[in-house]
Amino acid sequence: MEGMSERPSPPAMPDAGHHVPEPPAQGAGVDVVHLGWGSKSRRRLVIEVLLVLGVSLGQSAVYSVVSLLDKLSRAPIAQGTSTLNAVRNNREFFDFTYQILDILFALVPVMLVFYLLAEPGKSVFRRIGLDWRHPVRDGLGALGLLVVIGIPSLGLYAAGRAMGITTEIIPSALNQYWWTVPVLVLSAIRAGVLEEVILNGYLLSRLQKIGLGPWAAIVLSALLRGSYHAYQGFGPFIGNFAMGLLFGWVYKKYGRVAPLVVAHALIDIAAFTLGPALGFGG
Repeated sequence: MEGMSERPSPPAMPDAGHHVPEPPAQGAGVDVVHLGWGSKSRRRLVIEVLLVLGVSLGQSAVYSVVSLLDKLSRAPIAQGTSTLNAVRNNREFFDFTYQILDILFALVPVMLVFYLLAEPGKSVFRRIGLDWRHPVRDGLGALGLLVVIGIPSLGLYAAGRAMGITTEIIPSALNQYWWTVPVLVLSAIRAGVLEEVILNGYLLSRLQKIGLGPWAAIVLSALLRGSYHAYQGFGPFIGNFAMGLLFGWVYKKYGRVAPLVVAHALIDIAAFTLGPALGFGG
């Protein structure tokens, strides 16, 4: 259930013995210049991608897979539970403080990505399509994605539970305070921004610049999205992999992160605040 193209740096001069970079590829939100396989710039870019993922969604994917293995080693996966928004402290003030800090610090990798994609005199938000140039089109696109992803997700969850391949998902275990719903909304927005900016706005074009084709990059990004949801079971892994393919295709076609962020946030807002009514546990 919902979980992140780049502005390229000016192409480096090719090393001796290597091919001149190919012309910019279109359709991934920003121009993508492919680097030679043996170039220093490519090696640095690979390291950059690994570091960004290591402090964000890649780290989450590793912990998620380990968590899935842990659950499988204890009992059938259907007997496990996955709590998406858990209590951090039994005292209201400190629980609220921890929740807000979690949201804020989770967005630091997004700031890092903005920094890495920035070029003097150019808006990184405009380059990845995270701006207000097309509010009506972005809004309609987000609503369309909400329907296409949100409704089938409910069926996939029910099917996964019936087949015994999905844990019981508890969208929120927070105590009922005045700030509970606002924090859940902020948590959903955080997930949308973090995942769509990193997976689509950053990773797709970085992978293409490294040398992968557009669809290879989309599939790899989708696998990462599925992996950091694997702790919820095999059903959510499959569902989020499919979501990654669709969102990656939409970004490749239109070059805008905004509708993806909005759609993702709306899906999570509905799940977090209306979980039991939608068939989720807790």
